[in-house]
Amino acid sequence: MITKRVIDSKRIRRIKGGFSFIPHRFLTDGFLAALSQKELLLYLFLVLAADRNGLSYYSYDTICSLLRFSLDDYIEARNSLLKKDLIAFDGTLFQVLDLPSNPSCISNQQENKEAIAHLINHSFKEIDYAG
Repeated sequence: MITKRVIDSKRIRRIKGGFSFIPHRFLTDGFLAALSQKELLLYLFLVLAADRNGLSYYSYDTICSLLRFSLDDYIEARNSLLKKDLIAFDGTLFQVLDLPSNPSCISNQQENKEAIAHLINHSFKEIDYAG
């Protein structure tokens, strides 16, 4: 077993003023692995911005500016976090939710298959209209 020791005792992290945390389960239960980079960045931002109840009021334009997201990046990441049951959103207010029992069942591989199928179907529709 590894013995842990504080490396810099003058810089031990303490909660002052704000309050944000990510449960260890986020890593060990596979939530981290289930997120894309943009989803993870938005999730971490919302955790940092949230109050003790997980609530934050940042607008999409501020979030996009701070995270250097396009509007499409923001919408895609937000909708995916909603689908994965990690956040709630009422159009104005975000709430970072308590982690669900398991990460989303939809893997990136499944999402890629669905995207490819959509592109193929769309291509065939264009061929039909062109003929």
